[in-house]
Amino acid sequence: MLSGLSDWFWQEQLWFPKGLGWADLKDQDGRVYAKAQDLWVALPIALIFLIIRQIFERTVATPLASLLGVKETVRLQVPHNPTLESYYCNITKNPKQTPIASLCKQTGFSERQVQRWFRRRRNQDRPSLLKRFREASWRFTFYLLAFIAGLAALIDKPWLYDLKEMWQGFPVLTLLPSQYWYYMIELGFYGSLLVSVASDVKRKDFKEQIVHHVATILLISFSWCVNYIRAGTLIMLVHDSSDYFLESAKMFNYAGWRNACNYIFIVFAAVFIISRLVIFPFWIIYCTWIYPVTMYEPFFGYYFFNGLLMVLQCLHIFWAVLIIRMAIRFLTHNEKVDDERSDKDETDESEEEEEQAKKDMRKNGPVQNGHTVHNNNHSKTE
Repeated sequence: MLSGLSDWFWQEQLWFPKGLGWADLKDQDGRVYAKAQDLWVALPIALIFLIIRQIFERTVATPLASLLGVKETVRLQVPHNPTLESYYCNITKNPKQTPIASLCKQTGFSERQVQRWFRRRRNQDRPSLLKRFREASWRFTFYLLAFIAGLAALIDKPWLYDLKEMWQGFPVLTLLPSQYWYYMIELGFYGSLLVSVASDVKRKDFKEQIVHHVATILLISFSWCVNYIRAGTLIMLVHDSSDYFLESAKMFNYAGWRNACNYIFIVFAAVFIISRLVIFPFWIIYCTWIYPVTMYEPFFGYYFFNGLLMVLQCLHIFWAVLIIRMAIRFLTHNEKVDDERSDKDETDESEEEEEQAKKDMRKNGPVQNGHTVHNNNHSKTE
């Protein structure tokens, strides 16, 4: 059964245009071609990345955070309560009014005490500022080095300047050592991200991140197997061109360097929009969609490859909306740039209480303990 499944999976009509097959990619006359079994190398590389990351975060990112003034977040610890902890872990982290009333009866706490307990308990589960800084430092380092390495590997290649060159001689395209390592390192890195995503900082686009990582791994692996390597290297270069700006903006944000964060973010937004919403769809996808059919009939691999590119493009549009929204808010109101995908710590005063306090202030002036304060020089202290 496994043999039959393997034969079906690797049948040539799925992977190659009519008249071409695996025999065309056999090493001969000193020419070396990409092979599916090469992809196994990415597994130990992913493991190495996971190890290097732990060493990097402890020996480089943590001292750098200290140098920039980033400190471990100190949060108020909630008193252990088996009833509330069980409800928090097994039912919901955000109980509504009716469950809160029931929990008050079970614990003997007031409604305000229960609400405060859940707020502080949610804060405990949120990643600290130091953890976020170390993660951003690691990604910044990789994306910057990957972009520099990719640019160095492609700077003298004709298909960087004339995209039609991607398909000249396809699929009999000799594999270069720089292409081999560029592919294996990128594939290993995204494999490590897929493994570490459960322990990394979880943001509101967590599901989109999973889809992105899986689509990227499939895209890299498939393009390697069918020798779409020239197109694959260009796609990786375009994606790496903006990511290190985002990660550096995060680092400055966590360090409290507001102006540096804001201006780097604007640069990131410009590069992201140009690379992901202009170059990627109108140059690269156009090249992978239009040019190949002038050379051979469409086949399953052609549709599969372009389908993955379209998945990535949909994610680009989703993230571009968030980026543009943050950029507009900064440019029009000069507000601090915050990552909308991240949860923020909650204060001990609920949003409803804050809103009510603001309404009372507007209506009656400052209030304290439910009464109007006539001496405005006094302030509420805790």
